[in-house]
Amino acid sequence: MDGTLTFQDIFDNSVLEAGGFLQNVSLQTIINAAIYVFLSLLMGVALYFIYKKSYIGVVYSQSFAISIAGMTVLTCCIIVTIQSNIVLSLGMVGALSIVRYRTAVKDPMDLLFLFWAVAAGIAIGAGMFYIALLTSVFMVLLLWILSGRKHGRDEMYILLLHYEGEGIDEEVRKILGTNPYQIKSKTMRKNDTEMAVEVRVRKHDLSFTDRIRKIENIKDLTIVQYRGDYVD
Repeated sequence: MDGTLTFQDIFDNSVLEAGGFLQNVSLQTIINAAIYVFLSLLMGVALYFIYKKSYIGVVYSQSFAISIAGMTVLTCCIIVTIQSNIVLSLGMVGALSIVRYRTAVKDPMDLLFLFWAVAAGIAIGAGMFYIALLTSVFMVLLLWILSGRKHGRDEMYILLLHYEGEGIDEEVRKILGTNPYQIKSKTMRKNDTEMAVEVRVRKHDLSFTDRIRKIENIKDLTIVQYRGDYVD
């Protein structure tokens, strides 16, 4: 024999190690695992605050932010568990393959943070702390640059009007003036009319809503900030 290990040899050794891994655990192994998990905890907490600080959606979810931190720690634990034994890794893959996650991720930014947490957990669990740190630094820079660029632009709002009578829409157009707008829908029921207008607002100036509200025959007015995709 030339002394080279085959896949069968590695698999046989992994089986033997899997049967007696509890007896072979040393204090140093426990300390190293504790360090990995602790570092992943620090990274998860950092991701929690980054997500909270950079969130620009309508409704902030505290539970989702906590799940990001937990995802980092759990991913690290999985990697630490399976990296030294092929049998455990195959068993973990088989166990995870039957799990079905049915929670819908509506915001693409939430999906980005989930992948970020998983990637950081994998890097820390594999002992590549610098990969997790460098990735996080570049991601923070990316979010800071793009978020600053977004805040410098105008904000989009959806103006919902409920009124009765004729000629109200013309008065609304005059009040909007130079604010870029687009009528998205208009529903008419006998004397009542409901109209949705997409308005671009400069520097959070919503003073036009007070002038519109004072128009005679305006029953109610609702304005909602719109953070979907739109074309300039």
